Amino acid sequence: MSSVDIADELAYLDDVAVYQRLAAARQSVGRDLLRDPVTLARGLDPTYRMRPHLRIIGDALADVGRGACDRLLILTPPQVGKSTTVAEWFPFWWLATYSSDRVAATSYSDDLALRRGKAIRSYVEEYGDEYDLRMKAGSGAMQDWEVTDGGGVRSVSVGKGLTGHSVNLLIVDDPHKDRADAESEASRRALHDWYSSTALKRLQPDRNAVVAIMTRWHPDDFAGRRLAEEGRWEDGGRWRVIHLPAIADPKFGPDPLGRAPGDPLPHPKIPTRDRRALLAWWADMKKTSIVRDWHALAQGDPQPAEGALVSEELLRLIRDTSTKVEPQKIAVAIDPSGGGRDVAGVIGGFLGDDGRVWITDDVSGAMSSSDWSMAACRLAHRSDAAVIFVEWNYGRDMCELAIRTSWETLQREGEIPAGVLMPQIAPVRAKQGKLLRAEPVAQQMVQDKVRLRGVFTDLEREWSTWMPTDPDSPGRIDASTILVYGLIPEANKGAIVHAPLPQSPTTGTQRQPPRSASPYERRVGR
Repeated sequence: MSSVDIADELAYLDDVAVYQRLAAARQSVGRDLLRDPVTLARGLDPTYRMRPHLRIIGDALADVGRGACDRLLILTPPQVGKSTTVAEWFPFWWLATYSSDRVAATSYSDDLALRRGKAIRSYVEEYGDEYDLRMKAGSGAMQDWEVTDGGGVRSVSVGKGLTGHSVNLLIVDDPHKDRADAESEASRRALHDWYSSTALKRLQPDRNAVVAIMTRWHPDDFAGRRLAEEGRWEDGGRWRVIHLPAIADPKFGPDPLGRAPGDPLPHPKIPTRDRRALLAWWADMKKTSIVRDWHALAQGDPQPAEGALVSEELLRLIRDTSTKVEPQKIAVAIDPSGGGRDVAGVIGGFLGDDGRVWITDDVSGAMSSSDWSMAACRLAHRSDAAVIFVEWNYGRDMCELAIRTSWETLQREGEIPAGVLMPQIAPVRAKQGKLLRAEPVAQQMVQDKVRLRGVFTDLEREWSTWMPTDPDSPGRIDASTILVYGLIPEANKGAIVHAPLPQSPTTGTQRQPPRSASPYERRVGR
């Protein structure tokens, strides 16, 4: 062999060694990407946008793959990257991990399910070699295809298409088409029957899991029925739930992202640190949604419409931003947080010269006593309120002290001018249960004695969904009830009583409250 031949042979061997090393490195990287579906998507697709909530979802999906749980329910608002992650990348990750398993990708329509199946297939065709995944020869059907190791994907709509097919992983992606479908008792019954009588019966004993991802529509939708029948993981039930509302709310328990109440959910197309843009995005969604849709779709908290004290239609009818009316008495009403509830109701409004109560402001929220008293004082100053009504069932002295302290603090900090007198504090005490207190106010709405000076999504939602049997005590209903009773005493009928004035410790006579300045006096600082 000549020296030239020897050199060529050595060069060839070097090329082979380099190729082998590169192939081994690629394989190592590829295996590292199998940590979870989100890591896989991020490593293979440069357009995949990572966000904190997707990391939470990815970790939960990996737990399913490892057998840590076999039922996972993911609840998020629409368009936050959940379906791409769960219904497309997760099945590919599953096949790369268990290449002989069968995956069923289901949704409310054949078209949507087929689209998911095509996306999974495209990942196999583009990236499968790194994971020893190859399409089986002759597997040309888009609805039902296989890989050489025997695994594959079947894509069908819920309610059909699984009889005779084995399933290791069942993906249920948005099983309800829309509100009308979810509110149809017949449609819900058909979905529940399909799941229990057909889908579950196709699961295999060696390895099986169900992952459902959806936005909520109805208390008895797919998610509602599963939780009612099988329970939550933390309560000893079967379903692990990842609930990610658009705006964090303590009523749902600890937030998976560790968000504080009021914090927004990230969005794939908005930088995570741009809190202002995220809040604006969700605020716009809230503004353009009806009350029920916002709380069902965005917050994952559907409520029944039947049996509520006030209908959504009535609340829409009493919205009025154009009628000219002269305020006769302006007030702020507070239902402090307490009694096991974290949301404080702080509602503002006035009695108009037309004899109606006009609700103008809702600054309620999950607040401590210092927070709700500050919010109430700011609202009272901004609206020129003459009186602050406050329910004192959970401590009259504490409520009064909190309001006075907050007013003094705001004056000391210059937010309220020093010469502006504090409105009168009028403590009231509820003598009757919520239903007996709220019903007369609901009747005032029916009789057109109460109007809304705008759209108050959260307030309207409480009025249109709260049931007398509900264990919670919505603060906005309580605060708006106190406001109406304070401004229209004849509507009261004994549901609340004004607290007696405290006794003077020296004379034993009742102390008079400080005189409340008129709006003019407060404006000019007298």
